Amino acid sequence: MKKIDIPVVAVGAGSQPPDEDGAALAFMQLPDDMTTFSAPIIPEAEEVVGLDEALALTGDLVALLKNYQNDNKIRVIELNGLDDKNRQFFDQLLGEGEVSVQCGGNINALIQESVLAGVWRVQYTDGNNSIIRDTVEVAKIPSIVSELSFYQAQEQLDSAPDIPDGIQNAPPLLAEISDNIQEYQSGDEPHVINLSLLPHTEADIIFLSDHLGIGPIIILSRGYGNCRISSTATKNVWWVQYYNSQDTLILNTIEISSVPEVACASIEDIEDSADRLNEILSIYH
Repeated sequence: MKKIDIPVVAVGAGSQPPDEDGAALAFMQLPDDMTTFSAPIIPEAEEVVGLDEALALTGDLVALLKNYQNDNKIRVIELNGLDDKNRQFFDQLLGEGEVSVQCGGNINALIQESVLAGVWRVQYTDGNNSIIRDTVEVAKIPSIVSELSFYQAQEQLDSAPDIPDGIQNAPPLLAEISDNIQEYQSGDEPHVINLSLLPHTEADIIFLSDHLGIGPIIILSRGYGNCRISSTATKNVWWVQYYNSQDTLILNTIEISSVPEVACASIEDIEDSADRLNEILSIYH
């Protein structure tokens, strides 16, 4: 089996008097919905008969969360051996958090962050979309995302592409991307190109997209508004796009990094998740 198939501020509207001519300032609609933590609904203490396996694994999960800050190593809990009742407990406990991952190409997995930041449900599937491996992973980002987003991606760009009519600012941007992907090493600070602040035409965007290509991963984050993070077919190059509550694109960037930080749980998030999980499970102690 090929590796890729292995499951593995005081200003704003109304803050100034109207102009004498009746004109009003127009403000960009920014995101106004923020996801907040909501404790999952789980069985009461007297209703956990037959859930010994699941409860034992929750103890393991607490330990993994607490230890993550020491070594930052990805840890996996296997759920395949659980019966339906015990697996349902984990479904209730984990719920659905802010970040989900859509996989394409040959990456066969269903990925959803739980309500506990840094705790991911990763279910590997076969060609018929049947789940063949069910896991819980403690990580900033699941290993399959960091390992396979750029599997077989191109590692350099054409240094002298043909420039069709209508293209204005895409060529120097392509050159900037090309220079930076050659220099980038894992762990480096990301290099971000803010397309929203640069003059460009629709033809420029199409030109860039055609040369960068389309990758297999789309990460959706709903932490504040909506953020869509798409891998390209060029190693370590991502499109990162922010939308307001009206689904209007308000920030469009290209980022050169292993995985954009906006998609990742932080160490502080994971520490907080350990405390929250302890609190959630306290009814069983």
